[in-house]
Amino acid sequence: MRYYLGIDIGTFESKGVLVDESGAIAALATRPHKMLVPQPGWAEHDPDQDWWGDFCFLSKKLIADSGIDPKDIKSVGASAIGPCMLPVDAEGNALMNGVLYGVDTRAAKEIEDLNAEIGVERILEVSGNALTSQSVGPKILWLKNNRPEIYEKAAKIVSSTTYLVQKLTGNCVIDHYTAANFSPLYDVGAQRFSDDLTKSILPLEKLPKLLWTTEVAGTVTSAASAATGLDEGTPVICGTIDAAAEAFSVGVLSAGDMMVMYGSTIFIILLSEQRVRDSRLWYAPWFFPGEHASMSGLATSGTLTHWFRDQIGRDLDPATAFGVLAQEAASSKPGANGLVFLPYFSGERTPIHDTHAKGMLFGLNLTHTRGDIYRALIEGIACGTNHIFETYAAAGARPARLIAVGGGTKNQIWLEATSNISGLPQIMTEKSMGASYGNAFLAALGIGDVSRDQIKTWNPVEREVPAVHDPAYDRQYQIFLRLYQQTKDLMAELDAPL
Repeated sequence: MRYYLGIDIGTFESKGVLVDESGAIAALATRPHKMLVPQPGWAEHDPDQDWWGDFCFLSKKLIADSGIDPKDIKSVGASAIGPCMLPVDAEGNALMNGVLYGVDTRAAKEIEDLNAEIGVERILEVSGNALTSQSVGPKILWLKNNRPEIYEKAAKIVSSTTYLVQKLTGNCVIDHYTAANFSPLYDVGAQRFSDDLTKSILPLEKLPKLLWTTEVAGTVTSAASAATGLDEGTPVICGTIDAAAEAFSVGVLSAGDMMVMYGSTIFIILLSEQRVRDSRLWYAPWFFPGEHASMSGLATSGTLTHWFRDQIGRDLDPATAFGVLAQEAASSKPGANGLVFLPYFSGERTPIHDTHAKGMLFGLNLTHTRGDIYRALIEGIACGTNHIFETYAAAGARPARLIAVGGGTKNQIWLEATSNISGLPQIMTEKSMGASYGNAFLAALGIGDVSRDQIKTWNPVEREVPAVHDPAYDRQYQIFLRLYQQTKDLMAELDAPL
């Protein structure tokens, strides 16, 4: 029997899976870690502990738990949260904590400076993306401006998946999908790194080598073999960002397919026949030449449920708290008895791209319960998700099929609110462990053991979440939109220096 290893490093948890050639799961393992928030607007991971440390732990555990001979593991696929920014030295050692994706908003000034220097329209045309907190280029410039000694020492600037693959193989590579998030340093037309827009950010030789996602990046070195338990010489594919691997895991294959990932953040990927040009959305080449993806995401989603449990539900047993809170929310009616929640606890990404946006609970009175508030939180996330759906529609890119995935799909109220507010049904596949499963399939695809369409037999459709109209949501959603518009100046004022 042939096996494939897939490991994914998430914001709060890493997951690993060993899968056989039929798609059956031979072993599954997880490991939690924390997101570091050194100051408001910053989000970091310790790359050696949270990225490589988790990979080594999970790899060894999966091999031990399954009893599989490492020689029978024919290829390895990894993904991680992203895009991230991490400077490394000539040996590939991290020089600081990894700066996370769009939830880290430290480079707001650099975004403003680059927009002024280059021009918003020029950046969008060449790099396919407006500069937002998701963009790596401004974060590299932040490093240059604020940590010049680390910037000068850095041999390469990498993302999270690159770091893992370099630890495994010794080769510093990045897939085109991830590289497109290094705006404005990636030219989407030429599909290469370019300093045509600005030479002030970074010499191009300090960026990883470009590959397509399923290309083999190298093989497991002897040092990596000792650290992971994998057989030396095992092929390792280039890999990608976690959300993209998760999309593939549930069968996002064709133009019109859209994944909605219910994780620490909501992240959405829509495949399209042509490049979608809209400054509110992100663009990247898909895994294969000639294919296109359009992305979007909220800054805080599942993170908010953790915050609520830890702060408002601190009297509850952490092991059972989410179940109790779900029961309380279920006792509240759709519309949360008139409460409206803005989920902008770390600013917001798509579609408003406002680093000053703030969270808000609006409409409280003395009859409201914790269940009402928790339901309002969930429905606020669903309203934010519908705002994204409407943005796709305005850009002429309506989805033909919505596929839901991620840990948040266990929350039935969240799923139903998303479909009922948007009017869009969602389908769910049999297996929903996410990116780690997608990585295992991509690893098998990378060495030619499967074809792309076989993901449909590995992970078939299981059920549909219908869309049921409720007038309470019509009012709630319109107030949600107006509430931000009418308070965004006050939100920015809160961030102004005294």
